[in-house]
Amino acid sequence: MSVALTCLLVLTLLGVIGVLGFGVATMIRGGNPRLSNKLMQSRVILQGAALVILAVLMMLAGGHH
Repeated sequence: MSVALTCLLVLTLLGVIGVLGFGVATMIRGGNPRLSNKLMQSRVILQGAALVILAVLMMLAGGHH
């Protein structure tokens, strides 16, 4: 289960990087501010999900002692 969670964590972190990069690029180009705001909201949600997955992985790792 921890392998699947680790893969999910990596995918979530890649999603954070992708959304962050796309959002920053949209802001720099002066694109739609509404889209930029939506992207930044998505980034925050993905970061929260990554933190939850990381916490679960840490609890699982701590339970092996």
